[in-house]
Amino acid sequence: MARPRALRLSLSLLGVLLFFALWEALPRLGLVKPMLLPAPSDIPATFWRELTSGAWVDAVLQSLQHYLSGLILGSALGVALGVATGMSRTLEDMTNWIVRLLRPIPGLAWVPFAIIWFGVSSTAANFIIIVGVFWINYFAALGAVQAVDRDLIELANAFGHRSPLARLVKVILPASVQPIMAGLRTGLGQAWMAVVAAELFGVAGLGQRMMQASSLLATDVVVVYMITMAVLYGVVDMAFVALRDRLLAWKA
Repeated sequence: MARPRALRLSLSLLGVLLFFALWEALPRLGLVKPMLLPAPSDIPATFWRELTSGAWVDAVLQSLQHYLSGLILGSALGVALGVATGMSRTLEDMTNWIVRLLRPIPGLAWVPFAIIWFGVSSTAANFIIIVGVFWINYFAALGAVQAVDRDLIELANAFGHRSPLARLVKVILPASVQPIMAGLRTGLGQAWMAVVAAELFGVAGLGQRMMQASSLLATDVVVVYMITMAVLYGVVDMAFVALRDRLLAWKA
């Protein structure tokens, strides 16, 4: 039997309150040293210090720049190559083993090359984010295009849409846009994880600020930036879902 919506919301709120109560109790009761796990009641004051010092704003702006540029480039390249490969059996055969060799390499493994090629710079951070986002969108687009009903393509041919561009616009993109958008949404979260990895080696941003704070055992500052990243991702995800729903309204 389905529970009423109000009851479900109440239980969700209760779970959150219990979580924060347990978190508050651990350092307050001496079960965990506050240096290792700061109480949530200490976080607002720490956030205010970071905000008024200008460190929080600078870190957020730097990370957003890395995040958006890497996300846009990685997603665009992944979707474009995935669609092209899905439409061409020749291209798929040519790239098959290249993909098999490169795909298992994690994004962090590219950090040494990023530093060697671009130095400790925003370009190096963007490169790591692009690599992290590219494969998600590539496989989402590839799978979406390959799953398009062949009957639809034959129907398009019958109506004179025989060129690759015509098939792409008239059939393939409309039929595969939903799974491609799902891949783009997955890439939103992957890009945030890549931002931290990209900034840990010294590039200015949230990741660098977290490393600086952790080296000083300022765990309250680390928590501030962890929460910041979670909130930023939530805002970006909500905006993307709203945009997706508007773009896909015609499919409803």
